[in-house]
Amino acid sequence: MRYGIILPGGTATQQFAQAEAAEQAGWDGVFVWEAAYGVDAWTLLAAIAARTERVRLGTMLTPLPWRRPWKVASQVVTLDQLSQGRAVLAVGLGAVATDLPDTGEQVGLRERADMMDEGIDLIRALWDGSGHFHGSHYTYSCDRDDLIRVGRPVQERIPIWVVGVWPRPRSMRRVLRCDGIIPQYSGEGSPQQLRELREWLAQRGVTEPFDVLSEGETPADDAERSAAIVRPWRDAGATWWMETRWEMPHDSAGRMREVEERIAAGPPSP
Repeated sequence: MRYGIILPGGTATQQFAQAEAAEQAGWDGVFVWEAAYGVDAWTLLAAIAARTERVRLGTMLTPLPWRRPWKVASQVVTLDQLSQGRAVLAVGLGAVATDLPDTGEQVGLRERADMMDEGIDLIRALWDGSGHFHGSHYTYSCDRDDLIRVGRPVQERIPIWVVGVWPRPRSMRRVLRCDGIIPQYSGEGSPQQLRELREWLAQRGVTEPFDVLSEGETPADDAERSAAIVRPWRDAGATWWMETRWEMPHDSAGRMREVEERIAAGPPSP
């Protein structure tokens, strides 16, 4: 199992320092929130890439239907080049909540699902060297070889992690086209549900490398308790534990201190 820290907020300078500290403390990945307005996730990640050597880097997560897929593809491949192959793209439909900015984007569930499916296909096509894509929502056409050459990833295949609602059929079919799942469960979720999800994937021929994420909070001052929280998820088949601190406000002095203390304590390894 690998261990990632999701930075919940703060200024770019604060998050930059937290990311550096996370690598020094032994975390395997640093992931940042991508909001409609605020600190730009991809600029921040590029800066982090220049000052780190080992940690995986990405968003948690990018609301793909509300972004231009070719722009996202460019941002991720730029990060992949600057980090020497450490980029991850995590995508979802986008949260529709009253406390998030209203930007007039598409909010219909079916429409967003269709846009995300096409967006994933278009991004893969660009990374694979294709200059043409024609879908119901997106069209991209360009015959310039130089754009393809300079936009090639360092990794043979940049991982795309996608939100998958277990056990909804369409959502899980989308998962089969990607490289990892950010699971959503009915109720609060349990290791048993993750185990059932893993069995479903195995029955459909999904083998390693394929990532299954689990997330939650563990205490900074109790290593045994932290390990006990993570262990059932690891044993059920999770490949990443994502340490979270989502409660509002994200940028308070108390929250920043809490995040920094948790980072410094290191991963909650069982």
